Amino acid sequence: MHSDLEVLERALERTQKAAKSGDKSLKKKAVVLDEIYAKASAGANLRSFVTKEQMEMLGEYSFLTLKPVMYIANVDDDTLHEDNEYVRKVREIAAGENAAVVKISVQIEAEISELDEEESKEYLADLGLEKSGLEAMIFEGYKLLNLITFFTASEKEVRAWTITRDTNAQSAAGKIHSDIERGFIRAETASYTDFAKVKDMQKLKELGKMRLEGKEYVVKDGDIIYFRFNV
Repeated sequence: MHSDLEVLERALERTQKAAKSGDKSLKKKAVVLDEIYAKASAGANLRSFVTKEQMEMLGEYSFLTLKPVMYIANVDDDTLHEDNEYVRKVREIAAGENAAVVKISVQIEAEISELDEEESKEYLADLGLEKSGLEAMIFEGYKLLNLITFFTASEKEVRAWTITRDTNAQSAAGKIHSDIERGFIRAETASYTDFAKVKDMQKLKELGKMRLEGKEYVVKDGDIIYFRFNV
């Protein structure tokens, strides 16, 4: 927190000085920095009150208390299904900071680690759980960091690629290789939900579930994409 106050103070001084030139955007930035500095000086961490618009304005600065936070609550089997008083307290704290909370049982995770995939699924089902604590942490982590996954597939392999949400198809192609981004023509796209029903890419095409998308198409979480390009 002290580090963020120092960064804010220096940024405010520089921006106020630069705003004397009459630049309206700098004046607006100085007002925002002044408001944020006042709240931070009173003890509030930035992620508890800074808006998305303000975050974009302050993107050049690296504030520690603006970074996403996830609280991990180690609980017993019963508390995985219903919060106890301690988890409720953690959720209350997290809500005030716009942070995430994930409950896990370290004991269960240790037991799952010794099982194969099929056995672990059966074990979780017996406990009434859809996914392990580790999987829950991964899903929540992706949400916190605003990330999604798309897939590319060939006869030899399937690859998963991580990108920021709202990335367009051409930029997503660049995640694989800059040549594909530069020579982008179109993206043959299907959703994983549709693929899971038939488990066959050729059949997806026959069913009309493969779409041709242009470079501005916004990639969806779970999309399976074949990029057409020419360089």
